Amino acid sequence: MKIIILGAGQVGATLAENLVGEKNEITIIDSDHEKLRQLQDRLDLQVVAGMGSHPDVLKKAGAEDADMLIAVTNSDESNMMACQVAYSLFKTPTKIARVRSEQYIIYQEQLFKHQDVPVDHLIAPEQLVTQAIKRLIDYPGALQVVEFADGKASLVAVKAYYGGLLVGHALSTIKEHIPNVDTRVAAIYRRGKPIRPLGTTIIEADDEVFFIAATKHIRAVMSELQKLESSYKRIMIAGGGLIGAGLAKLLEHNHNVKLIEYSPARAKYLSAHLDKTIVFSGDASDHELLTEENVEQVDAFIAVTNDDEANIMSAMLAKRLGAQKAMVLIQRGAYVDLVQGGEIDIAFSPQQATISALLTHVRRGDIVNVYSLRRGAAEAIEAIAHGDQNTSKVVGKEIREIKLPPGTTIGAIVRAEEVIIAHSNTKIEPNDHVILFLVDKKFIGHVEKLFQPSAFFFG
Repeated sequence: MKIIILGAGQVGATLAENLVGEKNEITIIDSDHEKLRQLQDRLDLQVVAGMGSHPDVLKKAGAEDADMLIAVTNSDESNMMACQVAYSLFKTPTKIARVRSEQYIIYQEQLFKHQDVPVDHLIAPEQLVTQAIKRLIDYPGALQVVEFADGKASLVAVKAYYGGLLVGHALSTIKEHIPNVDTRVAAIYRRGKPIRPLGTTIIEADDEVFFIAATKHIRAVMSELQKLESSYKRIMIAGGGLIGAGLAKLLEHNHNVKLIEYSPARAKYLSAHLDKTIVFSGDASDHELLTEENVEQVDAFIAVTNDDEANIMSAMLAKRLGAQKAMVLIQRGAYVDLVQGGEIDIAFSPQQATISALLTHVRRGDIVNVYSLRRGAAEAIEAIAHGDQNTSKVVGKEIREIKLPPGTTIGAIVRAEEVIIAHSNTKIEPNDHVILFLVDKKFIGHVEKLFQPSAFFFG
């Protein structure tokens, strides 16, 4: 595909890196010459310097025959305007914009239509991160939770702990422990390296285990790998921006929520607009404030200000003062691996959430969900099987007959309302939602081709 990316910041650069390796023709636009030079030195792509919403700049970037425009600059207005220009002047088929302002997102149903603002897919990073954190609150002890097929199936990452029922046992014994629950371990990471899970694989303490199951069975499977944590009741949020405020709104009716916001004016506004959340104005890394507000009784301390260092320091302090779990928002992807796993339990990146959402729209074939896992090293994909035995490489075949690329496993199939955990003799039928796990995302192109029916298929 011929793709134009607007914005050479962290999201634009990471997206370009993902797509260049998949034999796409990428052109990236930015007004920062130095950023463009660094990208061109590193990646096989074209660069154009200038304002991405200007018609002459888009024309120079090849908008006249581009398949897709992805606008991820720091300006919502520039992103939306670029989509308008691409639609009006160049008839670009697919236009994607990152939009962060709550004011636009509230009215997205009315605003983002072809006759108004022609954005085909809207990516709202703050909403994505808020939903990801909410899933972690719903499943205490999980490192990552991603949903497929409208929430019917979930892929969950957990750390196996000493004392977990399965630790020291082979994977094949899962069925004995939970006979009424079908699950599949999609991958195991041991000391940061992927291990192919076989029935004979022994689970060790500190393994990071990715398993897939019907969403209703997730807690039962988690209890086999670690001592099941009780539900989080008391939540403390540091930062009252879009993510902090959105999270408080989602949680306040079922949890006791306290929110610390540095700006007195913003704290006053939040206090008036949130129902049950107790809002304080102050510094979240103030030892005295945290002690006064009984941080030692908090089940989860979640730092989501727009300052990485402030998030890290306040979360570490909260953990040392007795908070059960510490979660932080990290803007710089390089920091995520540095901080997660020590005093900070979970670090999440808005960039990674944005990349996952963008990749869902870029993938070929009928791929309806893409999640970036392990900080971008692996991917989980939901693909819909189309065609029949004559036109499809997967329909009508048992899983053992499908030529999957190395390190790729089919974890589950969702057929109408039923979640079927995949086994070697499971047969794929038309319109099945197939959930795959890729340890190495460089093979994504192979998976896309598998799920593209031949030219003779008319669906």
